[in-house]
Amino acid sequence: MPWRMSRHFLGSRASITEARRFVSYLLKDWPVVEDAELIVSELATNAIRHTASGRFGGRFVVSVHAQPGQLWLGVMDEGGNGTPELLMSRLDEPGGRGLLIVSRMSVAWGVAGDDNGRTVWAILPTPVSGIR
Repeated sequence: MPWRMSRHFLGSRASITEARRFVSYLLKDWPVVEDAELIVSELATNAIRHTASGRFGGRFVVSVHAQPGQLWLGVMDEGGNGTPELLMSRLDEPGGRGLLIVSRMSVAWGVAGDDNGRTVWAILPTPVSGIR
């Protein structure tokens, strides 16, 4: 049966660990749990480094939507200048590989929103039997 769950986090580095734990708890018996944790970690890191979510009092939201055969993961931030696509670095550059990692781990990823707030999302394929 499809389900979805979301949670708000403070825009701090400590919240990246909490976001991973949130995903880990939701997906504890799923074969893609480690991939999902890494994707959410990368997206949450970008939210606090590159958007207003990382400012004092900022927040971000992690959402997990499970459907037969796929898992949708999203991080909604509070917006800022620039677009996440521009933050993708080449493999030979130090740091800044989060979205490159996400793009290689997922079957699809994208961005919805604008400078006032956006959601960066990724889709992982799952076994149909993985839905609880």
